[in-house]
Parts: sequence; C-alpha cells; structure tokens
Amino acid sequence: MTEKLLIFVSSVQKEFAEERKALREFLRGDPLLRRFFEIFLFEDVPAIDRRADEVYLHEVERCHIYVGLFGKEYGKEDEKGYSPTHREFDLATRLGKHRLIFVKGAGDDGKAPRMQALIKAAGDQVVRRRFVSASELVAALYGSLVQYLEEHELIRSGPFDASFCRNATIGDLDEDKIHAFLNQARRARGLPLPEESTTMEVLTHLNLLDKERPSNAAVLLFGKQPQRFLISSEVKCAHFHGVEVTKPIPFYRVYKGTVFELVDQAVDFVLSKIDLAVGTRAHSVQAPVAYEIPPEVIREAIVNAVAHRDYTSNGSVQVMLFADRLEVWNPGTLSPPLTLAKLRKPHGSVPFNPLLAEPLYLTKYIERMGTGTGDMIRRCRNVGLDEPEFALTDGFVVTIRRKPDLAFKAVGGITGEVTAQVAGEVAGEVAGEVTGEVAGEVLRLLEILTTPMTRAEMQFALGLKGQANFRDRYLQPAVVIGFIEMIRPDKPTSRLQKYRLTAKGRAWLAGRKS
Repeated sequence: MTEKLLIFVSSVQKEFAEERKALREFLRGDPLLRRFFEIFLFEDVPAIDRRADEVYLHEVERCHIYVGLFGKEYGKEDEKGYSPTHREFDLATRLGKHRLIFVKGAGDDGKAPRMQALIKAAGDQVVRRRFVSASELVAALYGSLVQYLEEHELIRSGPFDASFCRNATIGDLDEDKIHAFLNQARRARGLPLPEESTTMEVLTHLNLLDKERPSNAAVLLFGKQPQRFLISSEVKCAHFHGVEVTKPIPFYRVYKGTVFELVDQAVDFVLSKIDLAVGTRAHSVQAPVAYEIPPEVIREAIVNAVAHRDYTSNGSVQVMLFADRLEVWNPGTLSPPLTLAKLRKPHGSVPFNPLLAEPLYLTKYIERMGTGTGDMIRRCRNVGLDEPEFALTDGFVVTIRRKPDLAFKAVGGITGEVTAQVAGEVAGEVAGEVTGEVAGEVLRLLEILTTPMTRAEMQFALGLKGQANFRDRYLQPAVVIGFIEMIRPDKPTSRLQKYRLTAKGRAWLAGRKS
C-alpha cells in the first residue's frame, strides 16, 4: 500500500485540546499505525484564504475514517443552527465513511441539549465508545483502528498485545481478577462501566478480544496461568552481595502470574532486600520509615519494564540488586519517536503495548502516562540520590544507584545496615525456625508494629503490595517464632483480625534498645 488512509478527527473543540494532542502524538508515533494512517487535525492547517467550514468539510470528503469526539458542549451554531461537529457527522454519514464515535463521560447529564440529541442520533446508527481520559481514548482508538486494518485485510496479524492468544479460551481467564480490576478501576480512575458489568463487557470495553477470543493482553492481565501460554512473561529477580554478577547467586527467584502480580512481587522483592530506616516515635505512635530508594521509583522502573517490554522475545524481565545499584532490564527498546535524551524531558506517551498499558493506568500502576521517567528523576533528586541511568544494550535497562545512609538521615532512625548487626541474635534465638534471609524481614515487621494492626495496615506501613510475599516472608515467620500473635486466635479469618507484639517480641525489642 502506497497511499495512507486519512483519519479526520472532528474539528476544533476547546474541551478536547488534551485528547486531540494525545491522538496526534500517538498516531504519528506508533510504528504500526503510522504505516497506514495519516491524521487530519484542523489546528494543523496553516493560514489560508478559505472559510473554515469549507476546509473541514472538504477533509471529511477526503477521509477514509471519521473520528467524532462528542463532549459536553454542542459548539458554535451556523445560520441554520448546526455546529461544525454536527455538520461533519452528517456529511460522513451521507458519504458512507467509516465512523468511530467516542463520547466523553460515563453519562450525558449536564451536556448541552443539542449535544445530547446528536449523541442519541449517532447511537442509533453506530456503536459508540465512552471514555473519561485522554489515555483511555487513545487505547480505544488504537483497538478500533487495528480492527479496521484486520477487517480490510491490510494486516493479517495485529500487534502482539492485540493479537489473540493461541490456544487460550475465555475459560483461561480468571473472572474474579477481572471483577477485582473493574472495582479498582472504577474507584481509581472513574472507569465508566457499571459494577455489575459482565466479564465479556469488561473485555470488550478494553479491546481485549479478537473475535471473542482472549488477546495476549487479556491473558497477561487476567489469565489464571499466563505463563502457560506466554512462557517468557515471568520476572526473574536476583540479589548479589557484590557489584558483579557471580555464581552461585546468593538469592534468586522467578515470579509468575499476571502483570499486576509480577509488578507487586518484584517490587516487594527489592523492598525486602534494600535498607529500611526506622525513625523514633517522638511525634507519633507510628514510627516513620524510609527506604534507601523510594518505593515509587522502584515501582515505576519495574512496571515500565513489564508494560513496555517486547513480549515476542524469549527473554524475561530481570531485576538485579547489587551492593551499589539496582538494575531493571527488559527485552525491548524505545518506541519511535522516543530517544534516551527525550526520556529526561517532558515527552508524549508512546506505549509499546497500549492495550496492556491502559489497564495498568486505570488501576494507577502507571500514574500518568508519559511522565514516569520524569517522576523517577524528580523523586531521586528529592532524596539526594543520583538520577536514574537509562541505557539501550541488548534491551532497555534502568540503573538506580544505592546510598543507604540517606534513608537514615531522612528519619533519624536505625538503618537496615545497623539492623543487620542484630539479625544474628534473632536467627540464633529461633535457630531452625527462621533463616538469616528471613530474619531481616521479621525485624522490619516488628519495628512498625507499635500498636495492633491489620494485615493491610502492616503491608501499607512497609510499602508492600504482594499479599503472598508478605504472608510467607514477613507475617508467618514472625508468628512461628512467637514474636507476634493474632488478637482473635479463635477466629483466624475474621475481617476484624489484627496482629500485635507478644511478650517475647516486646522483650526482644526492649533488650535491643537497652
């Protein structure tokens, strides 16, 4: 194909300035879509001696795909009472153009009456999609355009995340995980889907189906066993005591699960190994804590590696902690037009796997699309760390330099390095029950348990998200050695269950500080 397909996005509307900019950057930057499509935006037209309505109606006539953005305002009316958006939609309809209609907001209350009428008229003719953010609009349009290319046989296989997962069926997806996501996305980002939405409705809204088959993104996000179909999607974590990769590896673990679980487990792995400073309780019953590397920086590095990696590669994401640095590597590269230099400046979002990235955004795993590397740099500066290093080798790697003493200065407390001096006491006292690897994690739990706390409260205080990791490496070992106990031992699964220090645990803490 030599001639690109023209996409016409409904003419200038002030309320869609952010969305139109996001669409322009994405369509011109995506390596697949820019091969096939050219986008027309009215604000890109230079000053010419023609009426505005002539220009945009002429472009509607030329376009292959009409994209209508319907929002709150109807727009300035002409002498016959029609807005530019209404004129464009009517012309696209008469000419038989392929129409994609996107309506902003979960409902239409508060919209101009004539806009409500236009939305209803469009809904009687085509399937409309709703959105609440620019990133959600980008993901929705991406899915629609890929579907257009496939239906017109311009491509025979879609991008990895949009392609159907071979041999997988809807039965291989976990409905509980899908509905947990739905509830979280509704709370976090106002996802415009009702709480009672079915699994198929959620998957359809997220463009995660290919002819009612789950896509690769669907399996990675909600699969019961994602690695059964996508073996290399696991995350490998290793801890080295020195500054080089050496064997035998002191601590090595391979994590499996959905992308949400992979991120949580890998982040918790790093947090369990780096130094944690615990402050005094002079100003609060809860002792302040600070990790040597801000957890937000660690999470951003890992979630980016999981979200933007090349899943067609046989390589896996690797998280390696050395004595002097943390390295997060993924088998991928930067999507054009991004460069290493642009990562350090404000830049547009060009996700490598848009359909995978969108649910991560909706659940706040990705806070703001396109600002992640800037946030990492800012947070490292704020605590006195060197700026993260970004490099392209045989993949993409982020390096964060360690400075354990900075955490100690932040809270004026006891660092993990000092804590390690007494770790032997705990390991000795509970010989045969707790290993040296676990002892440091038990110590961290004891330090923050100043008052009875729920499991969720303890995890929050430690900055941990993975429930299994917290249970296996923090909570259960502390219970086994008798340092903490349930306040309701007769009702272990009670929703009101909390944990407190035992006399043995309090005595050990008191002796440690004497």
